[in-house]
Formats: sequence, C-alpha cells, structure tokens
Amino acid sequence: MGRQAPEGLLGIHMNLLLAGLGGGYPSPDPSPEERAALDAIHTFRTSGNGYLIEQNTRPQTIGYGLLTSPVALAAWMLDHDTDAYYKISGAFTGGQPSGGLTRDHILDNITLYWLTGTGASAARSYWENTQAAAHAAGQPRPEVKLPVGFTTFPGEIFRAPRSWVEKSYPNVSYFNEVGKGGHFAAWEEPELFATEIRAAFRPLR
Repeated sequence: MGRQAPEGLLGIHMNLLLAGLGGGYPSPDPSPEERAALDAIHTFRTSGNGYLIEQNTRPQTIGYGLLTSPVALAAWMLDHDTDAYYKISGAFTGGQPSGGLTRDHILDNITLYWLTGTGASAARSYWENTQAAAHAAGQPRPEVKLPVGFTTFPGEIFRAPRSWVEKSYPNVSYFNEVGKGGHFAAWEEPELFATEIRAAFRPLR
C-alpha cells in the first residue's frame, strides 16, 4: 500500500522490517543494535525459516494437511518455527505463552482457520508474494514516499534498528522501541499494539 500510495492513504505503520530478513544491512562497523539484529537474522535463517521456505515454494503440499486434519493444522500453527514454538506452544507444555495469550486464545485462532478452511490459502499467500517478486525482478520498485511509522517489539524475529528502517524508508515519521511483544504483537499485546498505531498516525490526522 505504501508503494502504491492510493489517494487518501496518509501513511503506513509496520513492526517487521521485511527487507532485513534477506540478511540485514551489514556494515564494517555495526552498532550494538545492528550486530544484535544481524545475529538474530542469522539464527532465523539457519534454524527458524523452514515454514517460510515451504510456504514460499510448495504451499499446497502443507495445505492438504491443513485442510484435512485439525491435528495437522494445530501442530503446524504451534510448531512451524522456533518462535511459534516458544511463544505459543508453552500454553500446552506447561510453560507460559507470550504476552496475554492463553490456551483459549490459541485454540480460538486454530479453530478460526479450521472452520473457514483457510489454512491452505494462508500458506499460499506466501507463494503468491514470492511469485510477484520473481516477476518484478530487475524492475525498480517504487519508493515509499509516504510517512512511515515503525514499532520495534523486543520479541520480534529481530529488533530492527532505526538506522535500518531509515535506509529502507526515507520518510520515517515515527519510531519507537517498546518493552514487550513480539512477532505476533497484535495478538500478544493488543492494547500496546493499538497504542502504537494511534501514536504513529496521530500527527498525520
């Protein structure tokens, strides 16, 4: 949406710097924040992104299981990567799930996918994005010229340093690092997430 900039769109807000997942922005003298982000991205790319590769390349393979077995759907959602395992599965293994999540919240989410039969289409959205990127390879991408708000959550795949956000988006109008929440921020910490969105857009009204 930020690149398309349709009429009436005043700005955008994000909490995951997708551009960083490709390897970040290495520099000869990284700051401590940048070094920590590079280390976290390395961990994700070597042990946590199997689900991403599967859904980017063969989504229907996992999709059949997600549509025919509630056990397969639950297992995929609870343990499709290390982040999900530690933040969600704890509710079923005697641990503490992330933020305000409870067993009921997690089961509600799984049930929503099951009753609507959207496990495969959710997986396929990754493939569709990958295909669109492949077709656009070599073509210049429109810059995001709109104001950009960004919130860094400590439990995200990596904590995006402000320097990286500004390299990706030239018009950062709001940047904040909060003390809790992660990759599932809107689900884990809905009040904090809503507060951040309001803060990012308040100056643009």
